[in-house]
Amino acid sequence: MDIPAEEIQQLEILCKHLYESSDPVQRAEAEKTLVNFQNSPDSLVRCQMLLERAHSSYSQLLATTTLTKLISRPAQVITLQQRIQIRNYILSYMARAKLDTYVVQALTTLFARVTKLGWFDSDKDEFIFRNVITDVSNFLQGAVEHCTIGVQILGALTSEMNQVSESDANRSLTKHRKIASSFRDQQLFEIFRLCCTMLKTTLESGMKSMGFEDPLQLALVNHLLRLGHNCLTFDFIGTSTDESSDDLCTVQIPTNWRPAFLDFSTLQLFFDLYHTLPSTLSPMALSCLVQIASVRRSLFSNAERAKFLTHLVNGVKYILQNPHGLSDANNYHEFCRLLARLKSNYQLGELVLVDSYPEAIQLIAKFTIDSLRQMLQVAPNSIHYLLSLWQRMVASVPYVKATEPHMLETYTPEVTRAYITSRIDSVAVCIREANEDPLDDTAMVTQQLEQLSVIGRCEYQKTCGLIVQLFDQAAQTYQDLLQRRSPTPVDLAIQEGQLAWLAYIIGSAIGGRVSFNSNEDYDSMDGELVCRVLQLMQLTDSRLSQGGCERLELAFLSFFEQFRKIYVGDQVQKASKVYRRLSEVLGLTDETMVLSVFIRKIITNLKYWSRCEQILSKTLSLLNDLSVGYNSVRKLVKLEEVQFMLNNHTGEHFPFLGLNQNVNDLRFRTVFYTALGRLLMVDLGEDEDKFHSFMVPLTTSMEAVGQVLANTETPLFRAEEAKWSVVGLARDLRGIIFAFNTRSAYIMFFDWVYPAYTPILQRAIELWYHDPHVTTPVLKLMAELAQNRGQRLQFDVCSPNGVLLFREASKMICSYGSRILSVDLPKAQLYSHKLKGISVSFLMLKAALCGNYVNFGVFRLYGDEALDNVLNCFVKLLLSIPISDLMDYPKLSQTYYVLLECVAQDHMNFLASLDPNMFLYILSSISEGLSAIDTMVCAGCCATLDHIITYLFKQCTLKRNSSNLTFLFEKLKCAEVRPKRHDKKMPRLIALPPNNDRVLQTVEQHPEILQQMLATVINIVMFEDCRNQWSMSRPLLGLILLNEEYFGRLRESLIRSQPEKQEAMAQWFDNLMEGIERNLLTKNRDRFTQNLAVFRRDINESLKPNLPSVTNSVSDMMC
Repeated sequence: MDIPAEEIQQLEILCKHLYESSDPVQRAEAEKTLVNFQNSPDSLVRCQMLLERAHSSYSQLLATTTLTKLISRPAQVITLQQRIQIRNYILSYMARAKLDTYVVQALTTLFARVTKLGWFDSDKDEFIFRNVITDVSNFLQGAVEHCTIGVQILGALTSEMNQVSESDANRSLTKHRKIASSFRDQQLFEIFRLCCTMLKTTLESGMKSMGFEDPLQLALVNHLLRLGHNCLTFDFIGTSTDESSDDLCTVQIPTNWRPAFLDFSTLQLFFDLYHTLPSTLSPMALSCLVQIASVRRSLFSNAERAKFLTHLVNGVKYILQNPHGLSDANNYHEFCRLLARLKSNYQLGELVLVDSYPEAIQLIAKFTIDSLRQMLQVAPNSIHYLLSLWQRMVASVPYVKATEPHMLETYTPEVTRAYITSRIDSVAVCIREANEDPLDDTAMVTQQLEQLSVIGRCEYQKTCGLIVQLFDQAAQTYQDLLQRRSPTPVDLAIQEGQLAWLAYIIGSAIGGRVSFNSNEDYDSMDGELVCRVLQLMQLTDSRLSQGGCERLELAFLSFFEQFRKIYVGDQVQKASKVYRRLSEVLGLTDETMVLSVFIRKIITNLKYWSRCEQILSKTLSLLNDLSVGYNSVRKLVKLEEVQFMLNNHTGEHFPFLGLNQNVNDLRFRTVFYTALGRLLMVDLGEDEDKFHSFMVPLTTSMEAVGQVLANTETPLFRAEEAKWSVVGLARDLRGIIFAFNTRSAYIMFFDWVYPAYTPILQRAIELWYHDPHVTTPVLKLMAELAQNRGQRLQFDVCSPNGVLLFREASKMICSYGSRILSVDLPKAQLYSHKLKGISVSFLMLKAALCGNYVNFGVFRLYGDEALDNVLNCFVKLLLSIPISDLMDYPKLSQTYYVLLECVAQDHMNFLASLDPNMFLYILSSISEGLSAIDTMVCAGCCATLDHIITYLFKQCTLKRNSSNLTFLFEKLKCAEVRPKRHDKKMPRLIALPPNNDRVLQTVEQHPEILQQMLATVINIVMFEDCRNQWSMSRPLLGLILLNEEYFGRLRESLIRSQPEKQEAMAQWFDNLMEGIERNLLTKNRDRFTQNLAVFRRDINESLKPNLPSVTNSVSDMMC
């Protein structure tokens, strides 16, 4: 096929419009036309012609990306000869054409994709796609430009083999690992050695020419370094490590790579490259060194590891002695990573045995101290690696067995001093120069303080002495400023910022106690620090009516949290010297008095900082944590401050409980009342008077809202005020009922809320069903009320409360569901305004159906439609949601599949009575859920499918038996034989209900759904990472028995797909069904589950790649 010249010109114009035009309409039209070109049936040939004849780089890019998409599509049928032709054409095209950089990059990606997908394809008994190095050698032996292209090809291939592309995700991950492992074993080491050889050659030629000034040569070195980095970062054992865990990474180098690392010239090569290359390239050399320093320990013997570590430390020392390259930010960051790897991969006991350790640790300490003093100019990520190095070394001190001095007691206090003083000094700079304040980055501050908590415990007396000195100076200056008539706001802000840092640091120092066997002297030092923070807090609280400092308050809360973890609770020694010092200075003799300080601070914050979301959140979090402890909560309820909270939880004393429209403030109310509910529960028992006394403010509010909602038709109705009152009350009540986890407390609450106030909640849903600010908290309250947590819903035998509760839940779901179905929303608001409410409704219905406090038979027995209504509403809501949306929103999918499992388990007759389209929709949703990434969703689908399949199999069996019995009775009738009444062996004729006939007819008319699910489950079990093997096995047997003919065809197809293992595969399938009878009895299921486990093991063994031996012991890294 030939493309007319006019069409090629048109395509080039369209590509130019797509990539260069500033007119969005023109770009959209060009994109639409080019998409049609990509999807055309003959696009494969047209792309090759376009590459051959186009002059525009954009057209070349279009043709290349189109080819990449074509070969990546699972459904695309491209013959082996076509793929070989594409691969050979790419190589010849890049060898003869002068191409732009981005076109070369796209072509190398295409080559890598073709090679990967055809890795196991053979032509005339030759794996044609594996001759990579031979094919690339022509490029490597040519001019610099061609050599660079050859290196790019190898780099793209290494990267492609290592990553799971979208095309791999649509296929089998097991096949991806098999290809990657084969490439690792056959090609990767050869590529790495070739890369190192070329780097040595290039380095020598560059040093002879006194530098790297040729841009072509620099480009070659750049791609060589990237190729080396790709080799070293290869996923050797298929763990797909998370990049966020970079500091814990170990490079699992295969054993056959040992020669490259025992030859220390490889290590030295990258150190030389760092010192020789310009700053644009040297960071990549350091990045390669980071990987080399992280090779698994078991690659070496002890003697070999010691030699390797000596060369590594010497290389690091030389960089520190010649630090000119570290002025570059990228070099600096990679070098910090390299330092961190020294301790993450090697023991402190090994480091101190290195001859140059004393000099190296001195240089590292100096580098760290200089870096900490310039923290405002240094990236926080780089500082993280430095602090990580010192944290790990200090934590290892108790485990060091070597006699050589580690010298940490000399240098660690200086590192601690540098960090603390740099933080204090940074405050004035940030305020005066209006720079970004590090305290605003809460995550960074928390991470650094966790590291400092360990570092500072080395020579703790020096750390405490420094903190006390700095704190006393700052506190004195702050006090002097406050005594002035009009202190300068800038000076005041500086002192408050410095005191905030010191309060954070004190909390960190106390929190570090858990990492060490602290002695009493250290506890006494902690007492000195605690006294100072509490004295400062008394000073600032006394001035809150005039204003306060938000950062300082957050620091106090951080300090309280650390103190609570260490010195409040069951594990604390009562004779701790912390309390002795607190008694001497502040008169706080025991834990109860300290808890009193905690609660007073919480009350103060809730009163004065109710409009500060961050302080309010952390204050309530502290209260919530205190309310959970077993012993501490019993001490809390005896405090006057806690009794004040239990008796005065109104907007007058706690402004955030007042009427407001701040959604976040309203969310905090649930946390507040959860904590109050736990505190109330301690001594509540069955004391109804105490409960009603606590509920007085809420009762008053409920009565007021009820009166307002009763007059919605009058002009006096204040809709907004009523709406936000309902929202606040719903959140308050949900917090209380969540805390009430005992039977007596729950019954008291239920008797209070029903029937007096549930109509108010129902009315709110009717009025504001379209407003998620109302529906979400009200629906969540009812869902919590229906939740039988801790078997708290155990009503008396003569009590109808279980049925009444279910009817209320049913009424609310039906009321909300019938109304929300009529609301049309744009895609952007679909989840927040509709699907979220439906999800909560599903959660409520699941809680009501599975709570085990209702006998559902009574509803139909007495003609009550509550059960039928809510189940029908559930189906209507479900049908309004596309299956794609079910899978796109995790919370919705989780609540739906859990509810569906419950319905299938206990209400299968209802599902069987559904309209065929509804039943098919449910089966389709189950089919989608079987492949879900969420394990909970997948397991729920398996359980639901098992219930449905069991039901269908049972009905099929009954139908078959009924047909046989009908035939038998006809024969008896013809023979005029009448069975005697006492003949118990005569079978009974069974009639199937009409609903059962309908569901069986539906499945028979659409067999493809169950067949698809059978194929899906078999595929997951055989080829995927099956995390629910037991769950998958339960419905699988039923699917096989219901689709025996299809299973036979599927079996033959799978056997044919494995040409090298057909005989073994056939035997594995025979073993799978060995001893299996045609029934779904528990014994038969269990036997099938055992057979399936063996079947899956045999399949995995045949597909498992040969992995390198890894014997790295966790205990090795303790030191």
